[in-house]
Amino acid sequence: MGKSRNQRRRPAAVEAVTEAVDGGLAQLIPDPDRSRAWTLLIDGAPQSHVDLDDPSYLSFEYQRRLGHVIDLVAPPGRPVHAVHLGGGAFTLARYVAATRPRSTQQVVERDARLVQLVRRELPLDPGARIRVRSVDAREGLAKVPDGWADLVLCDVFSGARTPAHLTSTEFLDEVRRALNPAGVYAANLADGPPLAHLRGQIATAAARFAELALVADPAVLRGKRFGNAVLVASDRPLPVAELTRRAASDPHPGRLEHGRPLTDFTGGAVPVTDEAAVASPAPPPSVFR
Repeated sequence: MGKSRNQRRRPAAVEAVTEAVDGGLAQLIPDPDRSRAWTLLIDGAPQSHVDLDDPSYLSFEYQRRLGHVIDLVAPPGRPVHAVHLGGGAFTLARYVAATRPRSTQQVVERDARLVQLVRRELPLDPGARIRVRSVDAREGLAKVPDGWADLVLCDVFSGARTPAHLTSTEFLDEVRRALNPAGVYAANLADGPPLAHLRGQIATAAARFAELALVADPAVLRGKRFGNAVLVASDRPLPVAELTRRAASDPHPGRLEHGRPLTDFTGGAVPVTDEAAVASPAPPPSVFR
């Protein structure tokens, strides 16, 4: 995508910020094409991209797909109650605050030193109703009142892998408890061939929610490469047609699976329980080159 006419390039003198955090070595890399934008990396793995001048700008393709879910969870501009499991640089919390003013949000980010770094270098709008808790995702989720959330977003990675305790039916029971009856759950999942983790996560969500949709790069869905997939779940009908249109029109087009084709995609995978849960597979080194 080309730069807009009013988009300012960053002055060359701005330097990266590097600091040790609980999860490894954090780097904030300036975006040369956007004057107040930064990419967050942890141990070299890209985690977030933030444009402080335009919080509605989503650079990463999986964050754009989660942005579509945010756009469609309620009528445009209506405030929502949102829970973010995994904070990173608070990209999606900033997006909600920008696109749905007066929303009330809770961010759960275990890495307290990362939270301190992001708050210092990429400060949140003081007027935004965003509360940040530095605890484990399930611990933080347990503190959300019953039926409080319109939206629960899960984007938690430790060492580029989703922790095992965030992949189970017991975890999704806690998600459902926090959601209101019309609420929506969306998760950023990462997997590669043979897609056993992704298939298991779809089966797990199907055991707890009435409606599911999955958005991913077609090559990922075909098991041709490692990548991200966004799983969307609810007990109410999902806006499948509009999600399909938006995913297909992205700079990196995504494909949406829903209904019987998504059920068939699981290939007989069974729901994951706490007892059997394992972390998602580590990405191959080539992913971040």
